[in-house]
Amino acid sequence: MGTRRIFFNRLAIDAQIGILDHERGATQPLHVDAEIDLEGVDMPAHDGIQEVLDYRRLRECIIDECTRTHVNLIETLCDRLAARLLAQFPEIRDVRLRVAKPQAFADCAAVGIEVTASRGQGN
Repeated sequence: MGTRRIFFNRLAIDAQIGILDHERGATQPLHVDAEIDLEGVDMPAHDGIQEVLDYRRLRECIIDECTRTHVNLIETLCDRLAARLLAQFPEIRDVRLRVAKPQAFADCAAVGIEVTASRGQGN
């Protein structure tokens, strides 16, 4: 048995997030990077999707959590998303998330938050 990592790079999501007046009632783009480590994985015996964690399900979960309601802080969104991934997918051992707002400032490509969470750490 080994470890397998599923990753997403710059998953683009329009979300309702922010504390400023112009951020309320509107969406803005987020970029989500995720590294998801699975525990105790074996090589698929029959090359079938039923033998692995389908990353389409992970993508749907990330998008749903980021778009289901307005959130004031990226910190809150990251913590909620990490907790949901660990709760919904028992195969996940560790998750590392980076959520960035690419339009927050004109003088940088993005600003954001990175969190890590592991199974068994109060999640």
